[in-house]
Order: sequence, then C-alpha cells, then structure tokens
Amino acid sequence: MSGTSGRKTLAQRIDYLFRTVRPPHRREYTYEEVAQAVARDQRETISASYLWYLRTGQRDNPTLKHLTVLARFFGVPTAYFVDEPTGERVVAELALLAALQDAGVRDVALRAAGLSPASLETIGDMIARVRELEGLPPRRDD
Repeated sequence: MSGTSGRKTLAQRIDYLFRTVRPPHRREYTYEEVAQAVARDQRETISASYLWYLRTGQRDNPTLKHLTVLARFFGVPTAYFVDEPTGERVVAELALLAALQDAGVRDVALRAAGLSPASLETIGDMIARVRELEGLPPRRDD
C-alpha cells in the first residue's frame, strides 16, 4: 500500500479514511454522503466525483481547502494528508478507536486498567500466544 518511496500516497490516505472512519455497524460513507455533509456542515463545496478522483489517485494535487474539509469530515488533522509522522499517529489512533468499539476488546482494556507494567506485559504475552494458537498474524507491536 505504500508509494515508491515507502510513503503513503494521498490516494492511499484518503482510501484509508473511507475504509476506516464510519458510523458503528455501517458500511463506509459514499462519495455523495461526504459531499453532502461537507456542504451542510461546513458550507463548502466538494463534488462526489472529485472525491472519487482523489481516492483513486486520478487527482493528486487538491487545494488546502479540500484537504481541510476532508480532515474535518473524517475528524483528523489536515497534516494527516501530508506529514508522515502525523499520518502514522492518526492510523494508530484510528486502530485503537476501532478496537475499543469492539465490546470484547473494550472489556479486556477496562479490566487491565490500573495493573502494573509487569502484569500488563504478561497479559500482552498471553494475548500474543493465543493469537499464535488461533493462527492469527502477530500484531505490529508484538
């Protein structure tokens, strides 16, 4: 998913937001929904077709205004689109948010709150082992 230099392209970053940021128990936003919400909530204009062009990489030089309205809609900083460290931080935050929306993950996190670092490390090791036993890939931070 990375570009030739190892950095994410604008299209990849936009695609990630469409695939990841969505209301609970719902499919991803359509281009029309985003365009209409931007017009309604931000009083700015961006067309559904232009969103498609950006997401597919057929346009890759949007105005700052377009990046700003997209950032506001998806709830990320505008720097997400152009700054690699910010982009990585946002991806990590969105992954955490998605995990916490899973009731089972949230329950484990709430039960682990307040435990010592050594206990948390032990629990992390146990989870890594169970993932291995279930044939799941290791997490990035394992």
